[in-house]
Amino acid sequence: MDDTSASVAASGRWALEAHGLGRKYRRGWALEDCSFRVPAGRIAALVGPNGAGKSTLLALAAGLLEPSAGEVRVFGAPVTAPATMARWAYLGQDKPLFKRFTVAEHLRMGRELNPGWDQEAAERIVRSGQVPLGARAGDLSGGQRTRVAFALAFGKRPGLLLLDEPMADLDPVARDELGALLLSEAAEHGTTVLMSSHLLNEIEHMCDYVLVLDGGRMRMAGETDELVPMHTLVSGVTADGAPPAALDAHTVVEVRTSGRHFSALVRREGPLDPAWQLSEPSTEEVLLAYLRSPGAPPLLSPTAVPHHRKEARA
Repeated sequence: MDDTSASVAASGRWALEAHGLGRKYRRGWALEDCSFRVPAGRIAALVGPNGAGKSTLLALAAGLLEPSAGEVRVFGAPVTAPATMARWAYLGQDKPLFKRFTVAEHLRMGRELNPGWDQEAAERIVRSGQVPLGARAGDLSGGQRTRVAFALAFGKRPGLLLLDEPMADLDPVARDELGALLLSEAAEHGTTVLMSSHLLNEIEHMCDYVLVLDGGRMRMAGETDELVPMHTLVSGVTADGAPPAALDAHTVVEVRTSGRHFSALVRREGPLDPAWQLSEPSTEEVLLAYLRSPGAPPLLSPTAVPHHRKEARA
């Protein structure tokens, strides 16, 4: 464990931990044997194709579903513990609001239901988007509804904010505005954010931690500054139309051939062939390679590996 991991572990400040976490439906496992952790204060992306288990994982982390196996903990305590519930907030894809309630009535509801409610912050988030406090939720645009939902989530002043594709239905301008709002509010109050998203370029600019799910299993997890430099893009000439055998000395995440040339993303296990061309991949290139190659070995950085816990079953 590196110095950062040791410091976080010593302080007990893991915002989210999962140990052997799984959820089974009639059709099979939507999430299986997932073990990971997210340090407090990170903006973490949850990435994966449709059906990978992202929404199931977020619902389990929010206590909306019971696990079929394993457990999930928020700041070291069970997510369903009464004292824990005040420490997290969840915003689903549908951003549920009461259509006939005004914006002001939504904020009042937040104040009545949450002991640590920050009315000033909630109103600031709404007013900065020129959303009228007297407007009914059913009359708001998609961007305005999302802003009100963000105000309700941040007004609770959670230590952990769980977001399931919160900006999927917004235009680029609204996405940019609300992305900046999310980053500024999280940075000001040290909020940990776990956000599912399909937009890899957005993740590269917003997030410093990443969780990659595929087929209900954790494929990659950890600090982006730690994970991305572990990979190298290599390219060169094929051997009779096939990737060169020298690639086998390394952990190959993905390899592609085109005519007499090949390109590959590898985790180097020693010196690379000097005849190959080498380059540093972007975060997006690394994520895409793992999503396209479900058979590649999983990779978790030291901060993402939880301490062993005895598995719990529902």
